[in-house]
Amino acid sequence: MSTTLLTGISRTTEPRTMLRRFLAADAVVTGANGVAYAAASGPLGRLLGVDSTLLAGLGVFLVAYGLGVGLLTARPRPPRAGVTLVVDANILWSLLSVAALVLWLDPTAAGAVWTVLQALAVAGFAVLQWSALRAAATA
Repeated sequence: MSTTLLTGISRTTEPRTMLRRFLAADAVVTGANGVAYAAASGPLGRLLGVDSTLLAGLGVFLVAYGLGVGLLTARPRPPRAGVTLVVDANILWSLLSVAALVLWLDPTAAGAVWTVLQALAVAGFAVLQWSALRAAATA
C-alpha cells in the first residue's frame, strides 16, 4: 500500500500519526461492536442466527480487546511489538470468522453477510496498521 494512499485515508503525512489513527479507529469500532454484542446479545443473536451466549462472550472479549488497542493508541510511539500483535490478532480474527462461517456456524443470511463484512473490515484494519507501521519504521 502506498504512502500516498495512507496519507489520503489518515489525512496526515506523519506515519506515527497515521498508525495511531488506524489503531484508534480499530479500538472504537471493535469496542462499539463488543458493547453491542454484550448488551444486545439476545436480539442480535436472533437477527444473526448466532447463539446469544456466544455473542455475549465475544462482546466482552471485544470490549477488552478494544480497550487494549486504545491503550496502545494512547502512547505517543506505539511499540512495534504491540502493533504487530494487534495486526496478527486482526488477521487471525478474520481467518477464524470465515472458518467459523464455513465449518460450524449456521447463521441467518444477515449473519452470513455480517460475518463476511466484519472479517473484511478487520482485515482492512490489519493492512492499514501494518502499512503505517512500516512507513513509521522508515520515517
